[in-house]
Amino acid sequence: MIYYNDGKIVVRTMKEEDADIIFTEENVQGHHPNIEKYRCYYREQNSRIRYVFIGEYEGNVAGYATLLPRVKDGPFKSQGIPEVVDFNVFIKFRKRGIGNKILDIVEKVASGLSNTICLGVGVHSGYGSAQRIYIKRGYLFDGSGVWYRGEQLEQYAECCNDDDLVLFLSKSLRQL
Repeated sequence: MIYYNDGKIVVRTMKEEDADIIFTEENVQGHHPNIEKYRCYYREQNSRIRYVFIGEYEGNVAGYATLLPRVKDGPFKSQGIPEVVDFNVFIKFRKRGIGNKILDIVEKVASGLSNTICLGVGVHSGYGSAQRIYIKRGYLFDGSGVWYRGEQLEQYAECCNDDDLVLFLSKSLRQL
């Protein structure tokens, strides 16, 4: 399914072969990808467990995001709120509007499920671009502090500044 197409940027559902492309691009960026995670995204999309949005730029896979219809853990657990999980625009495609267009579509789909959307964002510098785009788009910190591996950290708790150290944000999707 194609959600958006302006001739340069396309946002569509995931194809099976996208898993290999995402894996390769994540590896090139120095991340520690797991091919099975992306294959699982494809299966979960087909089982309607997860929405997967692929952003293309001039015919090349340029980024992606996934949306879970209901939060599984964290401060928004059991509130019936959809959650953005795993959003990335590959470095060589950034600053072209792809990330914002992907998030436009994610938020539109989420608005059919709830009046609110949420996400967790990593706190280390590798998440700097994501942190900035979320704030510019109106996401607000929930105030629960830092979470690590699905648990809220107590004040002065020791932790590792890795991909599992996150802050949670949410955004109202209601039209004002």
